Amino acid sequence: MRLTTLAMIRALRRQFDAVRLSGGIPMEACAGRPVIVCANHPSWWDPAMYFLLGSLFPAYRRGFGPMDAASLARYPLLERAGLFGVDARDPRSIGRFLRTGKAILADPRSMLWIAAQGRFSDARQRPVALRPGVAHLACLTENPVVLPLALEYVFWNESRPEALARFGEPVFVRASERPKELNARIEVALTQAMDELACEAKSRDPAHFSMLLRGTAGVGGLYDLGRRLRALVRGERFDRRHMMEPRRP
Repeated sequence: MRLTTLAMIRALRRQFDAVRLSGGIPMEACAGRPVIVCANHPSWWDPAMYFLLGSLFPAYRRGFGPMDAASLARYPLLERAGLFGVDARDPRSIGRFLRTGKAILADPRSMLWIAAQGRFSDARQRPVALRPGVAHLACLTENPVVLPLALEYVFWNESRPEALARFGEPVFVRASERPKELNARIEVALTQAMDELACEAKSRDPAHFSMLLRGTAGVGGLYDLGRRLRALVRGERFDRRHMMEPRRP
């Protein structure tokens, strides 16, 4: 698990200017409960974000998650890291998902990370429609909390994109609540988190975020070589970034 997390962090650092988190993590809402992280699904990079964000939780929290069975077969190491296969084309897959998820969440220290839209979807697309499996699983789990997670990948001022994340308001299962009702509440909470993240992304202001990971900026090649030489002639410190970010207080 740790080796996979380090590999994912390395890949994010190599491909993104930065990984940034808006707001915080509602740790108090998770205390003593199994956690279901319900995320939108804008990119292939989402699982890497799960590994990085999962590392921010206490060490006793072990993460798991479903993944397309055919894709998982191509990355067998991910199965050792807590991923399990599902096949959306197989009607029996939902039953296996619920049984596996229920067994995992029987331990209140577990976390299940799910791209609940079930397919790639633009982060600005509305309405946000989730597959019902998350709500069914939450209703089968004892005392869970559902954490909405909004993800976006945008270009700002550097040659590489920014990876942005925001956790929404925790959703708790009400007594005798039906999965359909719970699913609607999760959709509302996730939509709100996505809307808030979209506003912050459009502002292009890093002050709205905490820095989780700093990647490699700059264009490289002759362009950065020229900038480096110019800084050397002026006696200035070379900064690969096009714009300096203000320090957070």
